[in-house]
Amino acid sequence: MISFYINGEQIEVQLEGEKTIGDVLKSFELTCEENSAAVIGITVDGETVTAETFDDKAGQPLGNDTKFEFSVVTKDSIKQSFSALSQLFSELSSKMEEVPVALQSGKNKEVSESIKKVADSIDQFCHIAALATLFPQDFKETKIDGKQFTEFFNDFSPVLKDFETALENNDTVLIGDLSEYEICPRLKAISESLGVI
Repeated sequence: MISFYINGEQIEVQLEGEKTIGDVLKSFELTCEENSAAVIGITVDGETVTAETFDDKAGQPLGNDTKFEFSVVTKDSIKQSFSALSQLFSELSSKMEEVPVALQSGKNKEVSESIKKVADSIDQFCHIAALATLFPQDFKETKIDGKQFTEFFNDFSPVLKDFETALENNDTVLIGDLSEYEICPRLKAISESLGVI
């Protein structure tokens, strides 16, 4: 029996005369478009289908027990992720604002945990922002501080580089200043722009 999984969960699918793997993939893509979703990964019979292998795989006939696994992202799930990140960046901006005082109080462990969280959150944000480009009509207009995401992060990168250097040199004064005056306002800006999506 042909089986279908979306994000790890088995679903019932009624085939309507599809003969090849490509026919199924095409039908599935249309269904996704109708439901504001996008496919970000396809596995057929345990083999990952890449851009290079797609045409070859698409031409193959359907077997009686072909197994399709799709990784799908929806417009709503991206909005929910952005909303959760908005909350997270808001909390982190407060934490970064407190870094100078925390360093003076010898709370270095807490500071380094906050810094790690900021780095992880920015990674997570970049990943979700990349997925958001699959829905240009919905997220294209989203800006941070009046700038496109890429422009914003191009300006932010040198600050993070300086910050990294300050950490390596254990320059607590610079760490404090960058946290409070450079990183904190930028995290606030990310939080505000994601909050209105």
